[in-house]
Amino acid sequence: MMNLLAPTATGAIRAHGLTVRRGGRTVLRDLGFSVPTGLITGLLGPSGCGKSTLMRAITGTQAGVGGSLDVLGRPAGDATLRARIGYVTQAPSVYDDLTVRQNLDYFAAVLEPGRAHRADRRDSVARAIDEVGLASHADALAGRLSGGQRSRVSLAVALLGTPELLVLDEPTVGLDPVLRRDLWQLLHRIAAERAATILVSSHVMDEAERCDRLLLMRDGRILADDTPAALRARTGTDTVEAAFLHLVDAPGPGPTPTPTPTPGPASGEPRKSPR
Repeated sequence: MMNLLAPTATGAIRAHGLTVRRGGRTVLRDLGFSVPTGLITGLLGPSGCGKSTLMRAITGTQAGVGGSLDVLGRPAGDATLRARIGYVTQAPSVYDDLTVRQNLDYFAAVLEPGRAHRADRRDSVARAIDEVGLASHADALAGRLSGGQRSRVSLAVALLGTPELLVLDEPTVGLDPVLRRDLWQLLHRIAAERAATILVSSHVMDEAERCDRLLLMRDGRILADDTPAALRARTGTDTVEAAFLHLVDAPGPGPTPTPTPTPGPASGEPRKSPR
């Protein structure tokens, strides 16, 4: 059972002794980590290592969770977190037979039901569409959009209500290099302009350099919780991918080293990007 009495510490997400069991199998094993507020943290690791399970635990949609997991100062899954977290799953969460605007109108009504919130919903929808660069496609059917555009619609849905935390599960899967670059520029702009905390998962190691901080996972464990630069320095490698392989080949799991403080946004990617 989740420990609801764990003390809250600095950071948007704090985990201690986090375990997830599913179908008699342990999927996540005694995880301890933190996600700093206002930065982009990358959750990287090979497919099947537990990234999606961890994200579901953070958003409160995963069963079989044990240990301590605090999100925005509350236990994960707390009802008060619903409007404070935006969650984008791997598959685009949109209706093909609705336009972009209709999709957002629907989800905004779910988030803020009632006539009293109609004006707020309208403003929130317009702002989200503009932020993801889909104003010119607002009245296009979602089913006729490209894969990259559909991913942006899902992100726009997550941005409704100005969430403090965005949890994005493999948002760049299936995107070509140009669309991947554009999406990362968008994420950095959102983090800067909204002062939002972003947790984004990927199995593509070259995306690690675009993050302010990294959580490296393998086989349900956290191998490292550090900045890209500190991780490369600690392992004596030139890339995060080489650092990951170094940690994988190291004897024994061992404890996760004490994280290095994060001074600010990733130096390799400007926070404010042009549209």
